[in-house]
Amino acid sequence: MNVLVIGGTGFIGPWLVKYLKKAGHHMTVFHRGTTATPEDVGQILGDHHQLRNYREQFQRENFDVVVDCILSSGRQARELMDVFRGVTHRVVALSSMDVYRAIGVIHGTEAGPPQELPLREESELRTKRQTYSAEAMKHVKQVYPWVDDDYDKVPVEEAILSEKELAGTTVRLPMIYGPGDPLHRLHWLLKRMDDGRPFIILPDDMAAWRGVRGYVENVGAAIALVVSSEQVAGRSYNVCELDCPTELEHAKRLAAIVGWRGEFITLPKEKTPQHLRFPGNLAQHLVATSEKVRNELGYREPIGRDQAILQTLEWERRNQPAQPMFGPFKYEEEDKAAADLKRSA
Repeated sequence: MNVLVIGGTGFIGPWLVKYLKKAGHHMTVFHRGTTATPEDVGQILGDHHQLRNYREQFQRENFDVVVDCILSSGRQARELMDVFRGVTHRVVALSSMDVYRAIGVIHGTEAGPPQELPLREESELRTKRQTYSAEAMKHVKQVYPWVDDDYDKVPVEEAILSEKELAGTTVRLPMIYGPGDPLHRLHWLLKRMDDGRPFIILPDDMAAWRGVRGYVENVGAAIALVVSSEQVAGRSYNVCELDCPTELEHAKRLAAIVGWRGEFITLPKEKTPQHLRFPGNLAQHLVATSEKVRNELGYREPIGRDQAILQTLEWERRNQPAQPMFGPFKYEEEDKAAADLKRSA
């Protein structure tokens, strides 16, 4: 097939391109030109915000499938479908697990009890739009400059899946870690371990919380399977690891791989230093199943979890973030909290 990947040079895109090339597809990447394209891959330089300007060029290329990695709003998704209607046969859009009602429960925008788990493609979606606060979006846009002010994957999916003249598919992604992670999700743990901290504190609600993850190369391989399949039109697919450990279990796995022999201390949230607390309702877990993509398309992770974590940690050590997303590192406050625990024991 002749495949166009929009935004294919970022975190996920190069892995998607790798597995599409491996499957024998002809590849072209549409991007701004600020990063290099993979070897033996065609490119179209342009601005995602001015997609209509490139319609004639897209039409000349005769793409069979278009994959958009950087849709962030319903407006962008509707424009994508308008541009490619009559130009291509199928569109695949990257979405997120944050479409589910569970995310709204965590952030306090959805009323009612926690959503039933595991989350399946048929599970209830959010009814409230723009779940994230303006302050949170400010930080997100610093990391992901392609995100617009109306970020919300629910209307993205509505636009992609409701189009009658152009087949659409959405892929719901988890928290993704790996080399190139712009959020440096493992950094907050690794730095404390590498700094020789004798203990790491987790608030009790966070220690017990379960959230879906995926390694970036494995996620790219799964998306490539969806792109390569003709049977996926009109469907959504969850992509995530098979099991979903607690944050404490996840941290202990990292410690074993690193060889850190310190202690994990779980404190009541109110006694945990403020910079280590998560503001959401963590009684709602974010556990999903990816059995649909596994059963229908035969997806299996090409990279095992321990290897995936090790490769991520090695990259994190070589690429220390200037402004950690999951900081700050207030060791004096953490030492005081641990000392208070010992005095009260």
